[in-house]
Amino acid sequence: MHIKKGDKVLVISGADRGKNGKVLKVFHAKNRAIVEGLNLIKRHTRPSSRNQQGGIIEKEAPIHITNLRVICPGCGKAGGIRRIRDDEGRLMRNCKLCNETISTG
Repeated sequence: MHIKKGDKVLVISGADRGKNGKVLKVFHAKNRAIVEGLNLIKRHTRPSSRNQQGGIIEKEAPIHITNLRVICPGCGKAGGIRRIRDDEGRLMRNCKLCNETISTG
C-alpha cells in the first residue's frame, strides 16, 4: 500500500477534490484511509456516558486510497510513489518526480 499513517495526501477525485490533509488511519483490508478534515459525514448520536449531550456530530469517513495521492515532502508535489530496495534490501518509498526517499513512518 502506497499510503501510510501520517502522510500528507491530496484528494484527486470526489467531492473534496483538490483538498489536502493528513492521514489519520489506514484500513488495509478495505483499501481505505481516513484523512483529517476531509469527507465529513454527520452522525446522529444518542446521549451516552461518553457523550452526555448527544445530537449531530461531524466526523471523517474513509476515502478509497485510489482517490488519494501522497504529497512529497521534498518537492511539495503530488506525484507517484515507487518502491525501491536500498543497499540492505529494505523497501523504501521514493517520489517519482524528484527521486527523494519518503519517510516510512
